[in-house]
Amino acid sequence: IEQPTFPKITEMCVKMIRRVNDEEGIKKLVNETFQKLWFTPTPHHDKEAMTRKILNITDVVAACRDTGYDWFEQLLQNLLKSEEDASYKPVKKACTQLVDNLVEHILKYEESLSDSDNKGVNSGRLVACITTLFLFSKIRPQLMVKHAMTMQPYLTTKCSTQNDFMVICNVAKILELVVPLMEHPSETFLATIEEDLMKLIIKYGMTVVQHCVSCLGSVVNKVTQNYKFVWACFNRYYGALSRLKSQHQEDPNSTVLTANKPALLRSLFTVGALCRHFDFDQEDFKGNSKVNIKDKVLELLMYFTKHSDEEVQTKAIIGLGFAFIQHPSLMFEQEVKTLYNSILSDKNCSVNLKIQVLKNLQTYLQEEDTRMQQADRDWKKVAKQEDLKEMGDISSGMSSSIMQLYLKQVLEAFFHTQSSVRHFALNVIALTLNQGLIHPVQCVPYLIAMGTDPEPSMRNKADQQLVEIDKKYAGFIHMKAVAGMKMSYQVQQAINTCPKDPVRGFRHDESSSALCSHLYSMIRGNRQHRRAFLISLLNLFDDTAKTEVNMLLYIADNLACFPYQTQEEPLFIMHHIDITLSVSGSNLLQSFKESMVKDKKKERKPSSDEETESDSNSGSESESEEEASKPRRLRKRVDSDSDSDEENDINAVMKCLPENSAPLIEFANVSQGILLLLMLKQHLKNLCGFSDSKIQKYSPSESAKVYDKAINRKTGVHFHPKQTLDFLRSDMANSKITEEVKRSIVKQYLDFKLLMEHLDPDEEEEDGEVSASTNARNKAITSLLGGGSPKNNAAETEDDESDGEDRGGGTSGVRRR
Repeated sequence: IEQPTFPKITEMCVKMIRRVNDEEGIKKLVNETFQKLWFTPTPHHDKEAMTRKILNITDVVAACRDTGYDWFEQLLQNLLKSEEDASYKPVKKACTQLVDNLVEHILKYEESLSDSDNKGVNSGRLVACITTLFLFSKIRPQLMVKHAMTMQPYLTTKCSTQNDFMVICNVAKILELVVPLMEHPSETFLATIEEDLMKLIIKYGMTVVQHCVSCLGSVVNKVTQNYKFVWACFNRYYGALSRLKSQHQEDPNSTVLTANKPALLRSLFTVGALCRHFDFDQEDFKGNSKVNIKDKVLELLMYFTKHSDEEVQTKAIIGLGFAFIQHPSLMFEQEVKTLYNSILSDKNCSVNLKIQVLKNLQTYLQEEDTRMQQADRDWKKVAKQEDLKEMGDISSGMSSSIMQLYLKQVLEAFFHTQSSVRHFALNVIALTLNQGLIHPVQCVPYLIAMGTDPEPSMRNKADQQLVEIDKKYAGFIHMKAVAGMKMSYQVQQAINTCPKDPVRGFRHDESSSALCSHLYSMIRGNRQHRRAFLISLLNLFDDTAKTEVNMLLYIADNLACFPYQTQEEPLFIMHHIDITLSVSGSNLLQSFKESMVKDKKKERKPSSDEETESDSNSGSESESEEEASKPRRLRKRVDSDSDSDEENDINAVMKCLPENSAPLIEFANVSQGILLLLMLKQHLKNLCGFSDSKIQKYSPSESAKVYDKAINRKTGVHFHPKQTLDFLRSDMANSKITEEVKRSIVKQYLDFKLLMEHLDPDEEEEDGEVSASTNARNKAITSLLGGGSPKNNAAETEDDESDGEDRGGGTSGVRRR
C-alpha cells in the first residue's frame, strides 16, 4: 500500500502539536499551521493529496501512542469552536472528508492483512486509523454515524497480538459514542453488537472487559433497554462470587479457591465493571425484589479485600472503585473509610494496593468531572426550562464531602519512596483542586514539597498547581512557604534511597539549581514577602530553634542556590547572617563554658580541709581557661610559636572538660548551624563577587533602587560545607567520643571564640592592629570551614570598583580610613 510519510515530518509535527496549550501567540500559530496542513478541504479529484494527509495524521497519532492524545482533542475543539458562528465551515467539511477517507483506508488495510510480508506494518496502520477515528468521534461523534455499521464487524477480530486488542477496544469506544446518535438502527444490528460485546466480556482480559461493558452500558441504557440480557450476565458473575465466598468462609485453607482463582479474579472485576454502568437496584433489573443489590455487592467485594492473596485484594478494590462511581454514597460507609485510609496511611502496606486506592479516587473524580461538563453543556442548551445547574451543585457537594474524608491520607502519600505512588497522589490532588472541592491552602505545603520531586513531569504539574492557586489567592504561597520548605525536606528524606548520604537541597546536575527554586521565584517579586521568607529560613539556624542538622544543610543548600536576580537579595541574607552569628555564636560559647564549670563542680564536692587547695586549683584552671580565651592578638607570641601556643590553648581547655561528654556533643551539634551560615556567607560573597565593605555598607532600610542591580554570577562556585557533611556522615551525634574527636571539638570551640572576638573589629585601633584583627578573624574562619579561604574574590562588580572601597583582604566592618 502507500509509502509512509517521512519520519522527519512526523517528528516536527509531533513537536509542534504538543504546543497547542502554550501561550496565546504559540497556540494561535499551532492552530493556523494545522488548519492549513490537515483541516483545509481537499479537492475531490486529488486522491494523492488526501492520502498524504491521512498518512501524516495517522503517523503523528501513532507516534503519540504512549504520551496521550489530549493535543488532538484540544486542536480539533479549538478549530471547530472558531467557526461555530460562521456561515462557511471549512474545518467541519475537512473533518467529514478525513473521516470518510480514514474508513476507506481501514478497509484497504484489512484486505492487505493477508499479505504476510506487510502484515506488521499494515496492522500498525490499521490501529492508527481506528484510533484517529475514535479521536474524531470524541469531539464530533455525528461524523461517524453513517460508518457505525462498517465498524461493527471489527468487534469479532481474532485477538493474537497487542494491535488486535487495540482494534477491539477502539471500535467499542467508537460504537459507545455513535450508536445512541443513530436514527432507527436495525434490531439485528443492535442485537449483533450486544452479543459480540457479551462474548468479548466473557472471553478476554481487563482492558477489553472494561471498554466492552462501557459500550454495552451505552447501547442498553440509551437504545435497546435490553435489561434482562445484562441482568443474566450480572447474576452469572455475582453468583460465582457468592459461592466462592461461602466456600472460603467454611474452609479458608480449601484448595477449591486456589483452583478457581482465575474465575474469582474475573468475577470480582466484572461485577464491579457492570455495577459502574448499570444501577441494578432499578426495577427494570431486579423486578419486585426488596433485596438491596448495591449493599450486597459492597459486602461481597469488602469480604475479598481481606483475603490473604494480594492479587485477590487488588481485584476486589478495583471492583469497589467501579461500584463507587455509580453509587458515590458508599464511600461514606465506615468500613470503606477504614479500608481506604488504612491502606493509604500504613507504611508497610503493599505499593500495589496504595496505587489502586489512589487510582479509584482518580477515576471517580474524572468521571465526576465528565458528568459536570456534560451537565454544563445540557444546561446551556435548555437554560430557560430547568435548573440543571442546581443538580450539578448537588453532585459537586458529594465529591467535596468525599475528598474531605480522604484528603489527609492522599496528601501523606506524597512521602513515599515509589514515584508511582507520588504520581497518583498528585493526580488526585490536582483533580480535587481543579474542581474546587477543597480549600486550596491546605495543599500548598504539599505541592511545594512535590515541586522538588526528581521526575520533571511531577515537578511541573505541582508547580503549575501552585501558579494557579497564586493567581486566584494572592499570598497563600507566601503564607505556607516555610512549611512547604520543611515538608520538601521530608519528601526528599522519603525518596532518599541511601540513608547514609545526607539529603541535599540542590539538583545534582549541571545547573545545581535549588530544589525549591520555583517557590523562591514565585515569592521574590514581592519584596516584603521575600524578606519575611528569607528571615524565617535564617531563624531556623538560631541555636534556640533546635532544627536538626540535616534539615539545616538542606535549607543552606537552597539558600546558596536560589535564583537571585538583584544584589539586594544576597546582601540582605548576608546582613542577617551577621546578626544571627553575633547572637547565636555568643550563646553557644556561653552555654559551653557554663556546662564545663557546672560539670566540674558536680564531679566532686570538696571537704572543708580541701577547700583551700581546691580553690587554688580551680583558680589555676580558670586562669588557664582565661588565658585560652584571651584574644590571640593580645597574647605575646612570635609567628614561629603560634602552633605551640594553639596547642597549649587546646590542652588548657581539655583539662577543664568534664567526664560527661554530652556538652561536647551538644556544642558540636549546635555549632553546625553557625558553621553553615559562615559557609553560606562566604559562598554568596564569592558567587556574587562582593567586597567586605559593600556587605558592611548594606542597610535593609535603604531604598530598593540602590541595590536593584543585576548580579554578575561567577561560574564554577559550588557550595560544599565539608565540616557539616563529615559531621552527618560520621553520625557524630550518636557515636562514641574519642580523645581525638574531643580535641577537634575543643579546637573548634577556640576558633569560634576567636571569631566572636573579631566579628566586629574596633575601628578606633591603630591600622596595624586592625590588620592583625582581620588576619586573626580570617584565620579562624579558614580553620572553622575546613580550609575554605574567606578571602575576597579579585573580580568585583563595576559598581564596587567605583565605590573606591578598600580592596585589601578585609572583613565585614573594616572600612578604609
